[in-house]
Amino acid sequence: MAAPAQSSAAPVRNGGQVSIGRPDGADGVACWELATASRVLDVNSRYAYLLWFRDFAATSVVARSDEGLVGFVTGYRRPDEPGTLVVWQVAVDEAARGRGLAAAMLDDLFDAVPDVDRMETTITPDNAGSIALFTGFAQRRDAEVRRSELFGADLLGAGHEPEILFRIGPIDR
Repeated sequence: MAAPAQSSAAPVRNGGQVSIGRPDGADGVACWELATASRVLDVNSRYAYLLWFRDFAATSVVARSDEGLVGFVTGYRRPDEPGTLVVWQVAVDEAARGRGLAAAMLDDLFDAVPDVDRMETTITPDNAGSIALFTGFAQRRDAEVRRSELFGADLLGAGHEPEILFRIGPIDR
């Protein structure tokens, strides 16, 4: 698969620009650090991020500024439904938030993965930012969003809200 094209996104810190593109394996460490610093993501092990960017680089993107990595989106194709891109995590450095970077990364990722016409993600009911991000993506693509509970709190453990599946599509390319 071809690497996603680099694109310009919203300015961050002191008017600098961000490029969005395909990650490499070494980006796993910086993404683990960003996920940890977010204080809202379910943080995977450092090892998991290293493996992710080795094995799923074609379905993930990172955002870089002159100051380093400022965001990432991890995704994969559903094995039983390869036309569906599942977005696992979206993270943006605190200093780069509020400038449309998450939406730009999501758009660039979807456009870079060939032969997909649906997107899925799960979001907890209290995560207004992610709900707005994925609803906005669907609106930009003129696509339907269907919501259903994928995993209940009883399965996820004490203190974890249910994960609501957002299924977006079909999406015209």
